[in-house]
Amino acid sequence: MRHYSDIIIAPVVTEKTMTLRNENVYTFKVAKDASKDEIKNAVENAFNVKVASVNTLNTKSKKRRVGKYQGRTKTYKKAIVTLKDGSSIDL
Repeated sequence: MRHYSDIIIAPVVTEKTMTLRNENVYTFKVAKDASKDEIKNAVENAFNVKVASVNTLNTKSKKRRVGKYQGRTKTYKKAIVTLKDGSSIDL
């Protein structure tokens, strides 16, 4: 079993994710090969909370250019974690 720091990479901080925190929904960047059960156990062990559900999605890369140079952004896996009532994470 992997350590939770190998699974959870970083929280995703956007306007939408900040408003979802009022509903006990948190979003994290996670390892690409992590399963939903591994993500659930990692969040429960890292933050001492109870997880109700986990939804995952793989983001696509986007084209970006700086001046005449063109490249692509990195792809990553995103986990949307819903906590049970009475639980919250202080980030």
